[in-house]
Amino acid sequence: MLSVVVGSFCALAQAAPSKTLIRGAALIFTMDSTIGTGELGIVENADILLNGDKIAQVGKNLQESGAQVVDATGKIVMPGFVDVHNHLWQSLIRGCGTDKNLIGWLDACVFPLFNPSITLTETEAYAGVRLSTLDLINTGITTTVDWSHAFTPQFVRGNIRALSDSGLRFVFAHLGTADPTSIADMKLVKQTMIDPNPRATFQVASHPSEAFRSDLIAMSKLAKELGVKLHVHLLENIAQREDKAFDVLKEANALGPDLLGAHGIHLTDQEINILAEHDVRILHNPLSNMRLASGVIRLPELKQAGVQVGLGIDGGTNDTSDMFNDMRAALGLQRAISLQAGIFPRVADVLRMATVDGAKLLDMFDRIGSLTPGKKADLIIINPGNINFAPSFDWVNQIVFNGQPVNVEWVFVDGQSLKRKGELVDVDPESIMEAAQKAATRIRRDLLP
Repeated sequence: MLSVVVGSFCALAQAAPSKTLIRGAALIFTMDSTIGTGELGIVENADILLNGDKIAQVGKNLQESGAQVVDATGKIVMPGFVDVHNHLWQSLIRGCGTDKNLIGWLDACVFPLFNPSITLTETEAYAGVRLSTLDLINTGITTTVDWSHAFTPQFVRGNIRALSDSGLRFVFAHLGTADPTSIADMKLVKQTMIDPNPRATFQVASHPSEAFRSDLIAMSKLAKELGVKLHVHLLENIAQREDKAFDVLKEANALGPDLLGAHGIHLTDQEINILAEHDVRILHNPLSNMRLASGVIRLPELKQAGVQVGLGIDGGTNDTSDMFNDMRAALGLQRAISLQAGIFPRVADVLRMATVDGAKLLDMFDRIGSLTPGKKADLIIINPGNINFAPSFDWVNQIVFNGQPVNVEWVFVDGQSLKRKGELVDVDPESIMEAAQKAATRIRRDLLP
């Protein structure tokens, strides 16, 4: 397995051109205030030179002989989006439990799959995750964090193979238990499938509740042993107030900058202060929170307290992978409940949450999140000339309020194009959709006999 995986990474690296010159962009959002103007680091009518897997230069009238040239005339270039929380296998249950809240949806659509007679096979896991990766690339996501339910060791292997084959930069968050066999396999997965891949990172996943106390303690210990982040679902549904999440997290010695809390909707003032004091990071999933009737996160209070927040897509619970829609929802929900148009987040804030802030809370800002020379060449080119986006009025605002995946023409990860001129590269979407449909049909038959 290891030799096959490493070999595929080498092939991907060789596929990337040595140099790519993105020429004549109307607008570049560097997300680096030291390059360009304002907090978004805006540069007008400029070029970007990619040297292998890194950004070499951002400037006007750049010249480089022998470089592949991409004509970006009239277009927008910005860092790829960072999706900080997802469950990619859940493409296979799209449309499941749409009349249920989180608890009902889990009971109907997710928990039954822990039954060995129903659970996903390695092939089915691959099909669902691979389909989701195409969806992510289409919307301009270049880094994703896949919180995997890790139903079986075979499922895990299919899950990671699909992520690796996608070309995306990814984080694999492995749900684990206190069972020594589970822990041993998690270590093996990290050593053989994640660590050899320069685009992959490992996290440990768990649940902070009294029911999973021993598992959380074991996973917190494992995360510290491996030097990785612990990724949990935190107070997503109001009923989870009964789980005593903060008491269990404290007992597990989990509070700290290596703790990631997905959702964080039903937090008290005291709990927000605890998060800020320990530099715990929050992963906001607005589309999912609406779909599952979970509530609205207290973003202004988290911002005021200094808690880092990024944006996540959150798998099949929102039934789509659309970061533009996610940004609109993050902004719109706060306005809707506060009746204030100027409340946090503003347009610039959600753009940063989807790029810079996501990279920072994952401790990846030294590599991604901005178009700073020396960083990884993870970026997207947006065409504002489509019907949904035109005409040009204020492109900064229009990216959030008008943007759709169809506007994403190019997607680069490590300098390699995964989407080119609006088309996915070196992949057969039809065969992937066919495999996913086969898996979904089987799951539906067993879930809903």
